[in-house]
Amino acid sequence: MDKRKLGKTDLELSVIGFGAWAIGGIGTEFSWGPQDDKIAVDAMLHAVDVGINWIDTAAAYGMGHSEELVGQVVRQTKQKPIVATKCGISWDKAGKVTRFINAKQVYTEIEASLRRLKMEPIDLYQVHWPTEENLEEVWEAMVKVKQQGKVRHIGVSNHTVEQMKRIMPIHSIASLQPKYSMIHRESEKEILPYCGEHKIGVVAYSPMCKGLLTGKMTIERVALLPESDHRKRDPDFQGDTFKAHLALVEGLRPIAMRNGKTLAQLALAWVLRRKEVTSAIAGARSPQQIEETAKAGDWKLNGEDIQEIEKLITKHDAALKTS
Repeated sequence: MDKRKLGKTDLELSVIGFGAWAIGGIGTEFSWGPQDDKIAVDAMLHAVDVGINWIDTAAAYGMGHSEELVGQVVRQTKQKPIVATKCGISWDKAGKVTRFINAKQVYTEIEASLRRLKMEPIDLYQVHWPTEENLEEVWEAMVKVKQQGKVRHIGVSNHTVEQMKRIMPIHSIASLQPKYSMIHRESEKEILPYCGEHKIGVVAYSPMCKGLLTGKMTIERVALLPESDHRKRDPDFQGDTFKAHLALVEGLRPIAMRNGKTLAQLALAWVLRRKEVTSAIAGARSPQQIEETAKAGDWKLNGEDIQEIEKLITKHDAALKTS
């Protein structure tokens, strides 16, 4: 599988990364429903076998459970995957999450993540969501844990260009993790160009828009999702918005078919067409899922396909405005 250098770091990431959000299981308001731990571990082990060399997780995924499973995989593989995790989301006993972080929480969370992952240093440590009033304080704490040797590189997630500009003078940013897919293109306007200009690596999350762009989601399937699956309440899966997304998927289907690829692979290849993107994070809950999506790592879309996709997206966006 192709690899790309993460910004100015020494990390060479496979262009498809394994996303470990869904394997965290139930427990929080943003879970993906029940998950078998053995199948989750097998999925990550298989990801390494098919050429994926890095795993993205977070403390909040399954209230720490995802990190524990990733730690199991790291100890079981001879070819150790690069591990990225995040801090900045806390949860209560009911599973309700809070996006808030300060320096004290960075120091607390890094110790908990090191304990769950059973590894030191962590390859990439990221601020999951910014807290506006504590932005500089938090980044200074991130720099300190790096200086202490607990992490190799530090990055951010869900940060705006203005927020990145504020912390850059304190310490360089290894990477940014933005939401990016055919459905959510907000980062194209300012974020991706800024990262390209300043050599900040980009690891795009939700490139398949939580399964919407795989062609496997229908109105009937969403209705049958367990209540513990947050997608049942996600606005992208509701009403006319959902119907507009499904219409886009049907328009994309012939493009994938004539290339002998799946819709999931098309969604990933489209994200990877941008030179600023280091890697696309593909969430998976089974070896079969990651087997499929990993194959997108060697596919480069041609100009004709990109132009056709652009027309479909324009039509899709117009439909959303009138819905």
